[in-house]
Amino acid sequence: MTSQDTKISLIKELDELERSLLELVRSYNSLKEENELLKQRQENLVAEKAGLIQKNNTAISKVESIIHRLKTLEAS
Repeated sequence: MTSQDTKISLIKELDELERSLLELVRSYNSLKEENELLKQRQENLVAEKAGLIQKNNTAISKVESIIHRLKTLEAS
């Protein structure tokens, strides 16, 4: 293998490495963006869950209050 062949081979390897690195960077950026979207979605779902739990607790209180009033009326 001549010196020129070695240079050409090294240039090809560097080009391939550069392509691989660029693909890796693209994949990283894509995954980073997806991760941020998933974090935001999780935050929204956690907030929604908290709201639903609060609504559920309010409904339970109202039903318990109605039951108590009915029992009071029944005892009268």
